[in-house]
Amino acid sequence: MTGRSKLLFSEAWRSLGANLSTTVAATMTVLIGMFLLGLFIALGTWTVSWSNHVKHELVVKVDFKNTVHGRRVTRQDETLYARSLQSNPYLKVGGIKYVSKAQGLKIMEKQVPGLVGSLPFNPIPDRFELTPDKPEDVNNLYASITGSHQSPIVGKVIDGKQISHRILQVAHVIEAVFVIATLVLVVASILLISNTIRLSIFSRRREIEVMKLVGATNWFVRGPFMLEGLICGIAGSLLAIFFLVLGKSVVLPALNITSLSGDSDVHAMAFPLVALWLVVGGLLLGAVGSGLTIRRFLQV
Repeated sequence: MTGRSKLLFSEAWRSLGANLSTTVAATMTVLIGMFLLGLFIALGTWTVSWSNHVKHELVVKVDFKNTVHGRRVTRQDETLYARSLQSNPYLKVGGIKYVSKAQGLKIMEKQVPGLVGSLPFNPIPDRFELTPDKPEDVNNLYASITGSHQSPIVGKVIDGKQISHRILQVAHVIEAVFVIATLVLVVASILLISNTIRLSIFSRRREIEVMKLVGATNWFVRGPFMLEGLICGIAGSLLAIFFLVLGKSVVLPALNITSLSGDSDVHAMAFPLVALWLVVGGLLLGAVGSGLTIRRFLQV
């Protein structure tokens, strides 16, 4: 580091210490903004990963009637219905899974064991689980086998996407809240950093005039103020990363977030990438906050 660079850093540190309360406020606001941004990135990428997983797990469930027109629905009737589905353009090849009454009861027993034991008979109907050719075709598949297209032996058709839509709507509301809160704190960070630089400029206005009189360059005069903003930004982002690491190692295992989906392919963005984004965000906040203030209040 050259002597001029050392002088710039020492001037920046001296100015930050002289306006300590404002500096701390600016750094804490950056900390909160970057912390929320980190949470948003983690939550948003996890939600996208989970929604992609849900899309590939979407099926249309077809429950058969026990009787139709006074006649019992047989396995042969269900087989004929399966053959008629083979020409459906929205059905995945080999995407018909048969779930018998006995298998359905076993699944229900795992989900609600206390309820099954008191049942006098097996109320679960035979079922087909139909996988669409593409996740986006689940609505088309549902429409193609319901309404006027519905077979007389079919009792109920369940579109799994209806449930996933509700869950995704809640997830999107959470994301929107985090985005709005982050934007508010980002603006507050820029304003506080700008205020820190403005106070520093005001307190050193005579010193700046002297430096200009003895021939100091514009870069040399502006350099310490730019460094002040960058220091506030990087300090806030590093503190945010520290608290995120703390939460990741202490809070996250206690919440056991991975068990919410039960699938190993559902995950958030890798933490090193999140940390990199936060560092870049902190530097940008510092640069924008100090740059705007220097441009407005430091006419050199």
